[in-house]
Amino acid sequence: MSENRYRGAGQPAEACTATWSISHWSDTHPVPSGQVLRDQSIYTQLLEMTLHLRQTVRKHFVQLMSREGLLQERRHAEAVHEQGALLDRLLCQMINLLQSGATSGLELQVPLPAEDSRGDVRYGQGTQLSGQPDPVSQMSDCEAAFVSRDLSNRGIDISALYQSKSQDYNDKNTLGFINLGTSENKLCVDLMTERLQESDMNCIEETLLQYPARGGQPFLREEVARFLTYYCRAPAPLDPENVVVLNGCCSVFSALAMVLCDSGEAFLIPTPFYGGFAFSSHLYSKVELIPVHLESKITAVNTYPFQLTVDKLEEALLEARLEGKIIRGLVLTNPQNPLGDIYSPDSLMKYLEFAKRCDLHVIIDEIYMLSVFDESITFHSVLSMKSLPDRNRTHVIWGTSKDFGISGFRFGALYTHNKEVASAVSAFSFLHSISGIVQHKLCQLLQNTEWIDKVYLPTYHFRLWKAHKYVTAKLKSLEIPFLNRSSGLYVWINLKKYLDPCTFEEEQLLYRRFLDHKLLLSCGKAYMCKEPGWFRLVFADELPRLKLAMRRFCDVLEERKQDLRVKQLEPPASQPEAPACHLLRYPLMSASSPEGRDVFLSGL
Repeated sequence: MSENRYRGAGQPAEACTATWSISHWSDTHPVPSGQVLRDQSIYTQLLEMTLHLRQTVRKHFVQLMSREGLLQERRHAEAVHEQGALLDRLLCQMINLLQSGATSGLELQVPLPAEDSRGDVRYGQGTQLSGQPDPVSQMSDCEAAFVSRDLSNRGIDISALYQSKSQDYNDKNTLGFINLGTSENKLCVDLMTERLQESDMNCIEETLLQYPARGGQPFLREEVARFLTYYCRAPAPLDPENVVVLNGCCSVFSALAMVLCDSGEAFLIPTPFYGGFAFSSHLYSKVELIPVHLESKITAVNTYPFQLTVDKLEEALLEARLEGKIIRGLVLTNPQNPLGDIYSPDSLMKYLEFAKRCDLHVIIDEIYMLSVFDESITFHSVLSMKSLPDRNRTHVIWGTSKDFGISGFRFGALYTHNKEVASAVSAFSFLHSISGIVQHKLCQLLQNTEWIDKVYLPTYHFRLWKAHKYVTAKLKSLEIPFLNRSSGLYVWINLKKYLDPCTFEEEQLLYRRFLDHKLLLSCGKAYMCKEPGWFRLVFADELPRLKLAMRRFCDVLEERKQDLRVKQLEPPASQPEAPACHLLRYPLMSASSPEGRDVFLSGL
């Protein structure tokens, strides 16, 4: 930036020097509260300098975070990210205040930062000047979230977190997009539409029009207990008093985080994991998720990719406790999202015994339990176990969003043997209950096990298998490695060979290349995957739309191949290059071998 840019219009060089002097003086002599700066040019100069400083700081932290994958210390990487976010927020607030002063020509009181009891920096509220444009409205949504004069620090954090998760895909502008990123079951809309229009679904009673019962209507909780007893193969009938019904599984998880942890405490969770957990745990309770990083490489210890072992859990727990963190529980998803792994009874028992030994709660999300489409594979619910190492600290979540393709119903259920936990979570029905009419429809749906067993599940599993077969055949023809599982609505694919160098920055560029072709996938970093290059591709969609999506998918990868060929012809850079992704090797497996049934890794 040239020297002239630091000067106001028609101002001599001394004005710039004076501005810097004021800035330096204020570092050691804070401006007294209520002091007024009357020279508009000083505001203009300070504003330009602050904008330049913010741009420089953001560039610096982007460079640091682009090397995140090379950092060995996770804690250092997280600290870099947090410091960058804090600096950006403070600079945005400074810009907001300076814009108000620079555009007004009127007196502006300079508010001082004040620390609250938590050490957070808060700024006083500047006066909105009559007739002047609101500087917040002139910024991007993300910037505006950081400089809001109306939100608390907590509100700013929540707004920024939500916008960071949703900025790439706008639900209001989906024309032409094919969404293979959101895990929604669109395979049986015809069956569900027909079932929900049958006469037993249409009931309007006085009780259904009033406030629902705490924790869910008794008739629905009884039906959920009976349903889970039957499909989870529980050794004894489950107790309806242990069932809590809220509007979605994320609501249940968020409530559990609130009642099991204090703010700042944490859960262990194997990575990659469903990103909604991070948002749900942070939204109300500020509960941290400590990743247990799993690796794709097959070794003597890892007999299959992303294998979860007790040793890894113990190592992550020890490291977290050495850092002074209080760990209250372990979060598992079975079948796993996004990997598709199904935990064996032996593995489940080992994880539960580890949790009991370390005095941890276990939260197991089984939302995909009926989405296993290979008859040779049996899903084992934790509720099927005759004895649990710690019954009072084992909590199961299930809902109809995935298995029945009715995510719009917003239904999630908790089953816990702990009456105290059930009672505490039930309190959240004050804010997160389901309408009585929807609860009636859900009850009618779940109690008709004859229709579920003879009509719905056979059709659903066949369509899942057919869609999975089509997508995986395409992946094999492209020599793209993937985890070949038979559960869930998605497949975990490895696109590392299309990244050079193999970094999360390159992963993000590939993700945006898919968006440019109106195809939405989920990149691995969204699941806290330790390794760049992994993506989740949802295949639970109708075949015509799936075929169009895969054509776009192939087009993007072909373009990327051309880009890499051009890049290889460029003269080598003077500095050492990061290792290319194609240097990573996996043992080849035959699709017909026992190992090949679990994972297809040809192509690298």
